[in-house]
Amino acid sequence: MAWRGVTAIALAAVVGGCANVRNEPRNVSVASVAQAAEVGREDAQHDDELLVGISFSGGGTRAAAFAHGALLEMERTRLPGNRGSLLDKLDFVSGVSGGSVTAAYYGLKKRAALQDFRERFLLKNAEEKINTQISFVNLSRALGGGINDSEQFPKWLDDNLFEGATFAAFRAQRRPRIWINASDIYNRTTFVFGATAFRAICSDLNSYKLSDAVAASAAVPVVFAPVVLKTFPDQCKSKLPEWIVRARQNRAASPMLRAFADAIGRYNDGSMPYIKLLDGGLVDNFGLSGFTIARLSSDTPFGPMTEAQAVKTRRVMFLVIDAGRGPSGDWVKTVEGPAGVDLIMAASDTAVDSGVRASFTAFDSVMQEWQKEVVRWRCGLTAAQRKKYGAPANWNCRDIKFFVGRVGFDQLGEERATQLQAIETRFKLPADQVDALISAGSDALRTNATFQSFLGSMGRAPGRPVAPEPNEPAPPPAAVSMALPPKPQ
Repeated sequence: MAWRGVTAIALAAVVGGCANVRNEPRNVSVASVAQAAEVGREDAQHDDELLVGISFSGGGTRAAAFAHGALLEMERTRLPGNRGSLLDKLDFVSGVSGGSVTAAYYGLKKRAALQDFRERFLLKNAEEKINTQISFVNLSRALGGGINDSEQFPKWLDDNLFEGATFAAFRAQRRPRIWINASDIYNRTTFVFGATAFRAICSDLNSYKLSDAVAASAAVPVVFAPVVLKTFPDQCKSKLPEWIVRARQNRAASPMLRAFADAIGRYNDGSMPYIKLLDGGLVDNFGLSGFTIARLSSDTPFGPMTEAQAVKTRRVMFLVIDAGRGPSGDWVKTVEGPAGVDLIMAASDTAVDSGVRASFTAFDSVMQEWQKEVVRWRCGLTAAQRKKYGAPANWNCRDIKFFVGRVGFDQLGEERATQLQAIETRFKLPADQVDALISAGSDALRTNATFQSFLGSMGRAPGRPVAPEPNEPAPPPAAVSMALPPKPQ
């Protein structure tokens, strides 16, 4: 999310008398080591031959609407063999900033979210309680930590969308697992609102509000002061997972894995009484770090899958639904520039885009290696092990394929992509732009080469529409594609 006018306050370093913005922690402790061990505990997720994960990028309402369109398309996609909708097979959803709103609401309401998310969030002005005015008072507040505290935006989210729901709601349903991502600005690593972090800080994840996590994921620097979590190392003395200890001691460990492990270690050992969180896009605007770390931290060839899952799984698909910003500005046409706000935004966009390219490259590499390791492990199983883990008689140890891809504006043709890129990454948009983004999310996923290859590998003809199964309710209608207005000047 980017508010260029508001970001101009970063230039006002000469303003004195800063008014500090103080955000109090909203997380609470657990009472014992036993309770800490139970934080976020869930049964293994998928139990069929498909493993499907998606991540929603940051980008305000623009990203939220594009992600919503992708979910609608997954609901319309019927699997061969009367196996229902692809949406039923969704195992993991990761969200960053604007994408975290869609991820959290879908995780809370499941299919019902597809029916009312447009009206309850996408068409509303989520900035109405956020202070975005440029004034000397706001300049002072910005230099004191941020213009807005962590009260108003979460309250708006609860009043309009989440209704006070906490992470306990995610445990009521087995599928999918939802990851909300923020940035730990001290350790400069991703922060996933999940079991690993909350066990380490001895805090109760189940009582933490979804609205607060989403607000942390979308907390743009300067516009918002950092969201704060308190650690409680003296109250439970929880033991760190072995993979955290190994990663911290292994100098050859992946830099991403080691940075995350170091952060978890600091949360747990008492050296960080408070964790300060901002927009997840600062570290990873694709929301892939959690997936990558989950695989890198495993000490088995098949982890984080179980043995039975690794035997049964035949198709794995991970897609990034990317509504990120493209190049902008006209300062490349002159010798001068960029300057002022354009310079700040260019530097920020460069850092974010460089980060997402690196995170996607790392993720793709890890997934390719994971497929090879799973195949080697499967093909090394004895007959007794195959029987133990549920392999059918005609089982082929090499029959497992991974599909990793990105779904973005640029895959819809130059003219349409240009129109979509012109939409601001704010939390308020006109209805015609919202509908254009929803339609684009659906079209971009349906025509995506990786998505079509995945469907084709299961025997479904690419691009062929499939009618709903008998006695099954029809999916929600597609959003109407509407022309976008000219790019704002």
